This record gives sequence, C-alpha cells and structure tokens, in this order.
Amino acid sequence: MPELPASAFYTGLVADLYGPLKSTSFHADPYHDLIRRFGEPALELGCGDGDPLLDLRGRGLDVDGIDSSPDMIERLHRRASERGMAVNAWVDLMETLRAPRSYQTVFLAGPTFNLLPDDHAMSQALSRIAEVLSPDGSAVIPLFVPESVGSEDIGAPTRESTSMGWIQCQVVSAVRNEHARTQTLTLRYERNEGARTQILERDWVIHWISFEGFTAIARQAGLQLVSPPPKVDHEPVDVVLRH
Repeated sequence: MPELPASAFYTGLVADLYGPLKSTSFHADPYHDLIRRFGEPALELGCGDGDPLLDLRGRGLDVDGIDSSPDMIERLHRRASERGMAVNAWVDLMETLRAPRSYQTVFLAGPTFNLLPDDHAMSQALSRIAEVLSPDGSAVIPLFVPESVGSEDIGAPTRESTSMGWIQCQVVSAVRNEHARTQTLTLRYERNEGARTQILERDWVIHWISFEGFTAIARQAGLQLVSPPPKVDHEPVDVVLRH
C-alpha cells in the first residue's frame, strides 16, 4: 500500500471517524498558558478539526490555524460556525507554509511534527516556521520517539456505537524501520450502518529524529534551541525555538 501524506490520509472516512475515535484529546489549558507566556498572535500547526484551537478562540485568544487536510479544515469551520465563532484557519502544509502575518507563538498540539515523512520535510517546515515567526517570537515543537507496536496491539479494534450501527478502527499491521526512523501502521477504518459496512485501509507513518539531528536542522533554518530537554523519548517533549 503506498504511503499517503497527512494531507491525503486525514480525508474521507478517516476524517469522519477522527473525532469520535481519537485516543487523545488536547485540553486547552496548557496551550492557553503557553500563549500567555510567549504572546499573541499565535499559530497552531496541524490544527485538525479544531481541538484545542476552538477552545482557545473561545477564551478570547488571537489564534490562527493551518492543517494539510481540506476535510479537517472544513470540519473545523463547521464546528466554529456551530459555536457562532469566527476562526482564521486554512489548508496549508508545514513545509510550504505562508501566512498573512507574523506570530509571537507557533505551536503544535501533540507530536504532529512527527507526521512529516523525513528529515528534509522537517527542515523545510522549520524554515517556513522561521519565516512566519516574529523576530522575538517562540516556536514550541513537541518531539518524541514512538514505542514499538506489539503483537497485542494488532487486531484489537477501538469501537464506538452510533445511532445507525457502529464505527471502529484497528491496527492491521506494523512495520518499524530503525534506519529510516519510521514506523508504519496499516489502519483499518470501518463504519457500519445496518446492512452496509464501509471499510478503508490506510498506512499511517510516523517519522522521528534524534535531538542532535533536530538541533542541526533548526540551526540551518536560523533557529536556536532554548533550554533543550535532556533527551527525546517515548513521551512528547516540547522544544522551544527562537531566532
């Protein structure tokens, strides 16, 4: 199965089931504190369908968002409209990011940076972040190394009931490449509505980078690390970058 970029992965059935089946939700509190610390306006990269961006806007913070998936941005604007809220969020790639203004804070909610497929894409993204970051602004990038997926995690579905039937997602297979620093999970999404079941399989690729490698590409982009963490491990750790 060919690997899909995030812009193509989070579309169709995957986008429909993302919200009800997601395993992690990002509460607005830590990002509220982060933006208060580093300043407004702020830009969330990989904002998805609006968590935590919508809650941050609801608290009166000046926050924009980008996501590579048109379907997810459409869902975000629909959710914003339901809340009577105006949100500036658009479809864009981190690697080709263009913005109408500069930002005091650029951040990601969760390790979305690891969805960039290789070191070159990460380097391009950091260069674009440097371009949209205010001269005294801060970028907060979570880094992590995913744990290996064990046999006990394969085939065990996450399922939710719906008014029409049920929805679920399960890991079908996992391939880890230590040389390329990637882990590819084949995910099967299913939606049952009585006699009809819709099934879609897609490969979800996570790529990681060493702390030393990240430091090097950040410097190439003209960014310096502030208070670097002791190590990058299985729990996401925030790395703060400035010009």
